[in-house]
Amino acid sequence: MNGVIVIDKPSGPTSRDIVEEVRRALGIRKAGHTGTLDPLATGVLPVCINEATKLVQFLALDNKEYRATLRLGVRTDTFDTDGRLLTQEEPCVNREQVEAVLSGLKGRREQFPPRYSAVKVRGKALYDWARRGIDVKAPVREVEIYDIRIEGICLPEVTFTVSCSKGTYVRSLCAEAGEALGCGGCMSALRRTRSGNFSVDTAVALEGLTGEEKRERLTANLMPMAELLPDLAVIDVDPQMAERLRNGYQPDGEVLSRYHIPFLVAGDVIKLTLHDKHLVAVARMLCASDELASREGKRQAVRILRVLND
Repeated sequence: MNGVIVIDKPSGPTSRDIVEEVRRALGIRKAGHTGTLDPLATGVLPVCINEATKLVQFLALDNKEYRATLRLGVRTDTFDTDGRLLTQEEPCVNREQVEAVLSGLKGRREQFPPRYSAVKVRGKALYDWARRGIDVKAPVREVEIYDIRIEGICLPEVTFTVSCSKGTYVRSLCAEAGEALGCGGCMSALRRTRSGNFSVDTAVALEGLTGEEKRERLTANLMPMAELLPDLAVIDVDPQMAERLRNGYQPDGEVLSRYHIPFLVAGDVIKLTLHDKHLVAVARMLCASDELASREGKRQAVRILRVLND
C-alpha cells in the first residue's frame, strides 16, 4: 500500500496525531504529512503512506490556500486564541482601513515564525524553547503572499482567504495586521482549503468512525503514487529500465533518448514511470531534452533524486 490520503483534519489534534491515527487504522509502519497544521486549524492534510513518504520533500514545496478569521483587539503569546491573553481592547477601525492593511500584506516579505511553532532551532522546536521559558530568536523566512481576499467583516472579526507560499504562518499575518491597525489581533480560526493539487473537496474526514470504517474509507481514497506531482513531465520506461533505476542506475543520454521525451530543459524535475501506472523515480534533468542524442558517449543525462518501489 503506497500513496497519499488527503485528510480533513479536525480542530484539536496535532498533525502528528492524525498521522498516527492513519497509521494505526491501516496497520502500516511508515506514514508522514506534507505540512504541519496547528491544533486549532482544520482542513487539508496530505498523509503519505509507505513509499510515498519519500515524496514528502517535493509535496511540501506546494503553495497553500487558507480561509482564516482575524480577531481584532486581542493579542496573545501564540498569535491565536489558544494562547495566553496579553492585551484586549475595543478595535476602532473601519472597513476601508482593514482592506488597506490586508491588501498591503501581499507580495514577497520576510516573516519570523511564531515563538510557539514547529520550526526547529538548534534541534528543538520553537514551542519547546518557549515552554521552557527560553527566548530563542527564530530564523527569518522569506515567504510570498499571492492574494488576499476579504470574505466578510463583522467586527471584531474579519474573515479572509489567503493564497501563499509554503512556510507562511497565517497566525503571524493576523498579528501583523492587528499591529498595523493599532489595536492588535490574533487568529481565531483557520482552515486549509488547498495544498498544491490537494483540495478540501476530496479530503477524508475520520471523526466518529470505527476502526474498520476508518480502514475502509482510507483504503478507498488512497491516491496512487503515479498520480502524484501531476505538474511534472513524465518519461515512461520499460521494465528493464525500471529495474536498472531501482538498482541505482543513473541514465545516460544515449539510453534515455530511446524513449519518448517531452520538451525539457536542464534543471527540470521529472517523473519516471512504468506502464504509466507505477512511479519508479523522481529525477532532475542535467541537459535539455533536445541535447540527449548529442551527449558525449555515456555521459549522465539525469540525476536520480528518489527511487520508489511502487
